[in-house]
Amino acid sequence: TYPKPGEVSLSHHGVLFLDELPEFHRDVLEVLRQPLEEGVVTISRAATSVSYPASFMLVAAMNPCPCGFFGDPIKQCNCTPPQIQRYLRKISGPLLDRIDIHIEVPRLNYEKLTDKGGSREVSSQIRHRVKRARLIQQKRFGKRGFYCNAQMQSRDVREFCLIPSSAKDLLRQAVNQLGLSARAYDRVLKLSRTIADLEEREEIETPDIAEAIQYRSLDRKLWV
Repeated sequence: TYPKPGEVSLSHHGVLFLDELPEFHRDVLEVLRQPLEEGVVTISRAATSVSYPASFMLVAAMNPCPCGFFGDPIKQCNCTPPQIQRYLRKISGPLLDRIDIHIEVPRLNYEKLTDKGGSREVSSQIRHRVKRARLIQQKRFGKRGFYCNAQMQSRDVREFCLIPSSAKDLLRQAVNQLGLSARAYDRVLKLSRTIADLEEREEIETPDIAEAIQYRSLDRKLWV
């Protein structure tokens, strides 16, 4: 049969959300590596090979362990360390390398669940900041054939993600202590460039690098 576009191609220029990420078969997750890196997916059959566009934003959710309560302040986790390791090992390092932001979401108490907003930034304000940051990036890249920081190649990162010496020292420590790969290193720089853009600053500062590093929580081996 002729290869048909799948979910990743149907998510082109959109969002692909995968809930309970470790519950997917590992070979299915590994297929995501090519489109996340190249923005296309190639389907091969005996008689033909077809490539479809697949430039999407991947958003995934997962529990910290099989029972879901590792690190929970109220309910006790019943998983053993080997069980947690097997669970997390379903997501390979190369796939994690291609995910820019890792965020751990703790349990919310009653006050936060019922909070109607208070002094927090509302969605319309966030939308305005994101639009401003996107305009900054479009002007920065001009006619280079792409429009946002995430699309930068290594040569572009070296040109547009210059950082002060103090930030270099911090990043060096992160690479040595966390074992960040070259791909993760570039993604930290691109993310710090975006953080600065959201603040409408031309220069990347050391706190931007620190914040970007904090978003690599799954590289920090904190769970087991």
